[in-house]
Amino acid sequence: MNYKHVINLQLFSEEKTEKATPKRRREAREKGQVLQSKEINSAIIIIVSFLCLKIFGGFMFNNLLSFSNNFYKDYLSNLDIFNIKDINIMMMRIISIVAIVVGPLTAIVLILGIASSYLQVGFLFTTKTLEIKLSRLNPIEGFKRIISKRALVELIKSILKIIIIGYLIYFYAIKETYNIFKLIDLNVESIVKYIGNMVVNIGLRSGIALLVLAVFDYGYQWWEHEKNLKMSKQEIKEEYKQTEGNPQIKSKIKEKQRQMAMRRMMQDVPKADVIITNPTHFAIALKYDKEMYDAPYVVAKGADLIAKNIKDIAKKHGVPTVENRHLAQTLYNTVEIGQVIPEELFQAVAEVLAYVYSLRY
Repeated sequence: MNYKHVINLQLFSEEKTEKATPKRRREAREKGQVLQSKEINSAIIIIVSFLCLKIFGGFMFNNLLSFSNNFYKDYLSNLDIFNIKDINIMMMRIISIVAIVVGPLTAIVLILGIASSYLQVGFLFTTKTLEIKLSRLNPIEGFKRIISKRALVELIKSILKIIIIGYLIYFYAIKETYNIFKLIDLNVESIVKYIGNMVVNIGLRSGIALLVLAVFDYGYQWWEHEKNLKMSKQEIKEEYKQTEGNPQIKSKIKEKQRQMAMRRMMQDVPKADVIITNPTHFAIALKYDKEMYDAPYVVAKGADLIAKNIKDIAKKHGVPTVENRHLAQTLYNTVEIGQVIPEELFQAVAEVLAYVYSLRY
């Protein structure tokens, strides 16, 4: 005889084809493995830095020029400044002018860098990335990282950045060739302003070009991040066992819980006032306790073998049994254990209880 068994071979495969679970993503984030494009941070910082220079460049240049003139007049032309008091005053003025000129730009760039990283990653503090890993000292692993796909991508990005910036500088220089030759007729201040304006314009154009490149880099980083987080079917199965528990153990626990619930239910059967049957398939034990409920409630119910056990226990403890096919089936299908019977069944149950009470008295 030939027997055919269908086996899903993917269950035994270590190929990572499944999307990462929330738990896997959470653990990766705790290890510092997050989706982030450093190119976006760099491009934004470059654009904003040169934009600030374009807006505040005149203010910065005028302050530096004024300081230079005063510095020359007050200090370099004075041969008696080399004493502790005057040197301290000179250093404080240098620090203050540097703070005035460079401070705002530095603060803006710092805040922007933090904001850009936060928008991509959110708040994340982890020490896992600082842990010492002996595998990093392995020359073979280091060589693999050098010739890896990621290293190749970084090389391509670096080459593209050089080409883009080089082309922009060349294109802008060709465009400004006529003005550059005219610089020999200008004074030093005008030359400095022109060169500063040219550098700022090249920087802005380079920043915008790098931002476009950064968008593609972000797409690649997202693809690589998702690929690295992918899991095999076996990993998902193991994770499920760890988080939800082994299915076999859970099944045994539920079975144990059902057995305990069944024992408690059978212990309540002797307390019932009547057992309603249909007569073989269903058995429902009812009790009326006016101190607990305003209507009778179900203390036990069952079908087939459980129904037989309920009737046996009832017979053993002298609980009367009444046959009513329609009422038994309706109670079994509509009322759970511990629930009060619905209002539409009050009349039928009341008649049964009245009959039972008449037998007792």
